[in-house]
Amino acid sequence: MFNAGDKVLIVACEDDPRATGRTGRIVDEVPPGPLTNGRWTVAGISWLIAPVLCHSYELRKTG
Repeated sequence: MFNAGDKVLIVACEDDPRATGRTGRIVDEVPPGPLTNGRWTVAGISWLIAPVLCHSYELRKTG
């Protein structure tokens, strides 16, 4: 489970493979639902990469 503001490492990303190996922050304040197909919104990855949607198994908390 993640909380808004958690820093995460993106170990894989179906939404945008360029995000793999980068870090970002969780945006969602509530657990993801059917609108995002159960994926978390991760932002602050890079100025070239827009926020991405990732499944829990694609993310690791870093701090």
